[in-house]
Amino acid sequence: MKSLEDTLRLNNGYEMPCVGFGTWQTPDDDAARAVSDAIKAGYRHIDTAACYENEVGVGSGIKQSGIEREKLFVTSKVWNTERGYKKTLAAFEKTLSDLGLDYLDLYLIHWPASSLRFENWKEINLETWRAMTELYKAGKIKAIGVSNFLPHHMEALVKTEVRPMVNQIEYHPGLMWNDTVEYCKKHDILVEAWSPLGTGRMLENEELKAIAAKYGKSAAQLCIRWCLQNGVVPLPKSVNSARIAENADVFDFEIDKEDMEKINAMPNFGGSGLHPDEVNF
Repeated sequence: MKSLEDTLRLNNGYEMPCVGFGTWQTPDDDAARAVSDAIKAGYRHIDTAACYENEVGVGSGIKQSGIEREKLFVTSKVWNTERGYKKTLAAFEKTLSDLGLDYLDLYLIHWPASSLRFENWKEINLETWRAMTELYKAGKIKAIGVSNFLPHHMEALVKTEVRPMVNQIEYHPGLMWNDTVEYCKKHDILVEAWSPLGTGRMLENEELKAIAAKYGKSAAQLCIRWCLQNGVVPLPKSVNSARIAENADVFDFEIDKEDMEKINAMPNFGGSGLHPDEVNF
């Protein structure tokens, strides 16, 4: 990978830019400027979600950038309250309207329905997936996938007519979900990393800072590069223009094997604590 515009191919042949710009916890009022700044800095992959409540701002930022729609890869997600066939179809139309777009490049189920809250959780996930498959086949979405799904959540989906193309999970040093990543590789499902900087916790870790210093880089740049070298698409977020640009500057160095192994072996020290089978939302 040599630039933000370099791509990875999904299992349906569609191309995804190798680094995305995340917008989680970015207020709608800030989203337009942040997204516009990100596009100016070279990002071509923008990630949002209905529950972020910033799709209107993200759409405004895309318009303000002046870039052709076809040069962007835009992702959103259906929220937990909108799971199921009919609700998912309606939620998608609202997302498209709020973003002001004619289609999405990627649409994800934000969290799996789980046995903690639903006896029929498998059926709920399959019905949500049925709606997304229909939208995909109609050409309204270029690729479909899931977020925060563990292997047992994906088992039924990979057996359907259209299997997931992406699984977006929390992924950063100390939290790698190795079993899930291996399952995704086995089924040719690309893994994306939300919170690759651990909502900032990675930036203060002395070990990461020391390794980063060897390459003349920040801990943030190290984490983003580490994701790429592990074959995972990072989605760093910031509302600071300088940091947005800094997070994109990760293509002029390579982490050596020894340092990759050190980072891969780090214990969990900065995770969100959100487990797909235990969340109550």
